[in-house]
Amino acid sequence: QVQLVESGGALVQAGGSLSLHCAASGLTLSSYSVAWSRQAPGKGREFVAYISRNGASRTYADSVKGRFTISRDNAKNSVYLQMNSLKPEDTAVYYCNSGTFWGQGTQVTVSS
Repeated sequence: QVQLVESGGALVQAGGSLSLHCAASGLTLSSYSVAWSRQAPGKGREFVAYISRNGASRTYADSVKGRFTISRDNAKNSVYLQMNSLKPEDTAVYYCNSGTFWGQGTQVTVSS
């Protein structure tokens, strides 16, 4: 059974940092690209960041470019999202996905 499990979400003050973790099981993550998306209250899901299978290619939404960094450790079957200089508008549930597989999400709340 394939599972993607996100963790690391929390309540943080504006300007703070968080590191999100996406752990995969039942899936060899090194064979897949991975993306992070987020969904704020009352809004649709939006793309945040993407990383290719070997990590050589990374793409970011304009809204997070320069503040967020996506990375992966294929040996640990994991992908990470380092979030710095957080803003209240970053408040959302953050999801990782690989192919058709999605995690359940982790809540990030940024207070002003």
